[in-house]
Amino acid sequence: MQLNSLVKNNKKKIRVGRGIGSGRGKTSSRGHKGQKSRSGVAIKSFEGGQMPLYRRLPKRGFKSLNKNNVAILNLSKIQSILDKPKNNIKNSLDLKILKDKKLINKKFDKLKILGTGEIKNNVEISAHFASKQALSKIEKAGGKLSIIKK
Repeated sequence: MQLNSLVKNNKKKIRVGRGIGSGRGKTSSRGHKGQKSRSGVAIKSFEGGQMPLYRRLPKRGFKSLNKNNVAILNLSKIQSILDKPKNNIKNSLDLKILKDKKLINKKFDKLKILGTGEIKNNVEISAHFASKQALSKIEKAGGKLSIIKK
């Protein structure tokens, strides 16, 4: 076993099109003539004149250009966030705090509170939207919900 083979790979890169003596000369392993032997030709989804698959399938879906990125939090989720000691959230909660603690994705622009679940802590929440059920449950627990107008 040679030491040289352990250190690096001694294989040279095959240079095509460098004369008949190289073994990869003349046609450079591309065969003869035709579209595939030429450079700069891509035949990715061409099916020989048959209607290509991507054109046979129907168009589906729609991407809105002005999509609202709203983070939706239920009261049960808020309670679980408050219960975890590592989150270190005492009595106020808003979109910025949730983003800083990496509890929600930074792509969200607005926050919506929904009323599924129960909340025990009295916490001050500022959100862009909230359901009536969420508002009543938060106030019942002794907290406060303020709506941000933007």
